[in-house]
Amino acid sequence: MSEASLSKRASHRRPARGRAPKGDKRERILSAAVKVFAKNGFHATRVSEVAKAAGVADGTIYLYFTSKEHLLVSLFEDRVERLITFVSAELPKLPQARDRLRRIIELQLGLLEGEKELAEVMTVILRQSTKLLKEYAAPKFMAYLEVIANVVLEGQRRGEFRSDVSPHLIARAVFGALDGLALTWALGKADRGGLVRASTQLSDVLLRGLSAT
Repeated sequence: MSEASLSKRASHRRPARGRAPKGDKRERILSAAVKVFAKNGFHATRVSEVAKAAGVADGTIYLYFTSKEHLLVSLFEDRVERLITFVSAELPKLPQARDRLRRIIELQLGLLEGEKELAEVMTVILRQSTKLLKEYAAPKFMAYLEVIANVVLEGQRRGEFRSDVSPHLIARAVFGALDGLALTWALGKADRGGLVRASTQLSDVLLRGLSAT
């Protein structure tokens, strides 16, 4: 499949980018936080700046989030939850574990294509919060790792994947690789199609290493 067709396919199947109803102030705040955090960095950002970008009063922020760090953690969890929802809808369409793992890789990178600010916040800015790093094993994050691990385990049961590796180790390795690729893409030129190319190459390497034959 060509890069152009893969990019078109990923774009066509990409979920709505969090377009919430007009009255959903929480979503407006999260979307504004992405832009402000990406522009200023986490520590230099004031809650009032996020409020201004979201078009709400400063105090409104605290109706939804207890602190700036809570806002950042919530942003991470919200985006991971969306990824889980979309992946869960996509995987049943693919009978083979190798195709499911490839699709997970394609989605995690493809959903950031054209979203440089979000990619920067999800990779660079998150690392500026000690609290977030301590809470990296949050339930939604662990649930996402479990989705990946279950795909690997199913592949092992069917004889598609080698059985001498830990599914959870592979899940963390996959997430780590994808996180690193998104980080370097966001900090670099963020070239169009770069994440699509990376997802194809990473999938090929991982699946060759996991193959039972």
